[in-house]
Amino acid sequence: MADESPLIRSLRAAVAAAPGDVPLRLHFAELLLSEGRNDEAVAEAAVALQHAPGDADARALMMRAMGMPPAPATAPTERATGPTATPAPTESAPEPTGPTGPTERPEPAVGKAPAFDWDAAEQQVQDVVGPRFLEDPQAAEGDGAAGDADAWDVDAPGAVRLADVGGMDEVKERLEAAFLAPMRNPELRRLYGKSLRGGLLLYGPPGCGKTFIARAVAGELGANFLTVSLSDVLDMWIGASEKNIHDIFETARRQAPCVVFLDELDALGAKRSRTHHSGLRNVVNQLLTELDGIASGAGNEGVFVLAATNVPWDVDIALRRPGRLDRTLLVLPPDATAREAILRYHLRERPIEAVDLGKLVKVTEDFSGADLAHVCESAAEAALLDSARSGSVRLITTKDLLGAAKQIKPSTEPWFAAARNVAMFANEGGLYDDLLAHLKRKRKL
Repeated sequence: MADESPLIRSLRAAVAAAPGDVPLRLHFAELLLSEGRNDEAVAEAAVALQHAPGDADARALMMRAMGMPPAPATAPTERATGPTATPAPTESAPEPTGPTGPTERPEPAVGKAPAFDWDAAEQQVQDVVGPRFLEDPQAAEGDGAAGDADAWDVDAPGAVRLADVGGMDEVKERLEAAFLAPMRNPELRRLYGKSLRGGLLLYGPPGCGKTFIARAVAGELGANFLTVSLSDVLDMWIGASEKNIHDIFETARRQAPCVVFLDELDALGAKRSRTHHSGLRNVVNQLLTELDGIASGAGNEGVFVLAATNVPWDVDIALRRPGRLDRTLLVLPPDATAREAILRYHLRERPIEAVDLGKLVKVTEDFSGADLAHVCESAAEAALLDSARSGSVRLITTKDLLGAAKQIKPSTEPWFAAARNVAMFANEGGLYDDLLAHLKRKRKL
């Protein structure tokens, strides 16, 4: 509005930039109320109550803006001393028969205490007093080592598809050709004797979207999604870790079609020759058995196993033999199209002004998705600090983003430095041919 003061304009922009900041919105509403703009103050207080239902300050401010008197404070003993708590007449204290006024009540008999309102007392303490003793749910079910197979959380088929992955066309094409196309064509699959199962290992630098791609594959297949990490499997009791692995795959078989995503496979399936702890070796052995489907008579029909790792050279070689995780896909840092999509996503709710994404995309080559998110976060911090020092809100500009990108080094560089030696000197059977080709294109050999 033209007649707004600079302070109101600044606070309005700050509230729009941080819609969930309830104290800031209430401060803005107080300022509007002080200038006689009651209707706008009521609207801001209502939005604050949407973000923080039951907030006492927001309710009080709304009542003042609407011209209503403040709510009276209720005494904690009001329920016990109110008119409804008056005891009914008893046989020992008969109702007087003489004329009485409309407000007169009979006095309780001497020596008789008022009846205690047990219902009111129960309502007052029901949310305060918890159970006296805690019970172990696993012990109650008769299993002291590990929960049953139904204890694993399985996500329903999500709405994420490969089309939601920005750029990375080469990765999508390889996924479609090697993994998704046979699953989408049941007639051709039956004709060529292709079973409805499969294993795919995603590897590459950290923070490049391997987990997101796994969820997109599950969405393309219309399958449930079950994430497994080392912390989900390891147990202090002997044999419990192996049972956890078995329960996970049994859950996936019951929920088929289901994608089992093994995160950080280098920790869960490390090379047994380098593992000194017998418990971890047994976990790998059990994982191999479940991948083969030997433990269940029906096999792994409808169970798709996807795994992700940053160091595939540390994964036990038996996990990568044909029939298990036999297909490998290199997930590289996002290309230009993907970087632009990622930057747009992380700037979508931040106050920006005429940001040139083209310049930013050019200077962020080899940045991972996590690096790009850090660039946006650092630029927002710089603009916020300037706003706090100057007292007026300043929008995020291209200069802020370019300055942040200049200070941040790509986190993928150390990974490529280590992967270079593996691709050159340990490329048995052509496992890392795609990595070798990428390094040649980038002239890093």
